[in-house]
Amino acid sequence: MSSLITLSDPRSPAAEAFQSLRTNIEFSRLETTLRSLLVTCADAETDKSSALANLAVVMAQAGDRVVVVDGDLRRPRQHDIFGAANSRGLTDWLKESGTPALVETDVPNLRLLPSGPLPPNPVALLSGNRLAELLTQLSADADYILVDAPPVLAVTDAALWAGKVDGVLLAIHAGRTSREHAQRAKAVLEKVKARIVGAVLLDAEEEAGAAERYGA
Repeated sequence: MSSLITLSDPRSPAAEAFQSLRTNIEFSRLETTLRSLLVTCADAETDKSSALANLAVVMAQAGDRVVVVDGDLRRPRQHDIFGAANSRGLTDWLKESGTPALVETDVPNLRLLPSGPLPPNPVALLSGNRLAELLTQLSADADYILVDAPPVLAVTDAALWAGKVDGVLLAIHAGRTSREHAQRAKAVLEKVKARIVGAVLLDAEEEAGAAERYGA
């Protein structure tokens, strides 16, 4: 769990920044429904998976029941981050329905739905109304559902998820994600009528204030 700074160094500026991010999301939730949140990025240079996992940890530590869904059927990482098996998961549910194979993590209140075996055609598997059905089923026993998705500009997977969740958080890597890529990713999400609730700036210099930033 080396990627989980919120567990390994909870007093660090980065961990504190994730706490601030959680607080801002809580305030957003007061204004409108925000139970399912997609975390994605513009390009493969950004470590959106670790950002999502750390956000999930601080939410769970605050007492929220959190389910992390690894919706990245190209390069799934959540099972590695949380030290879980990936023999069954999202892909199995999309093919078979039934009860999602949730995995308990070492963090109380936090469960994981791994990606499962990678499919030959992720877009075909993610198309249709199945994603909405999954989110409805998971929401019966969760306060927050956090979905990890591939980069917006790389494949269409994130756009398919974005139209089903309550909100989208766009991760941007300081010094690597270009303004053009960030704007293009935003435009793609807006085209599918996604509700972009904010952006997270990763690896910003501490002199700028914190390791992560949140803004509407």
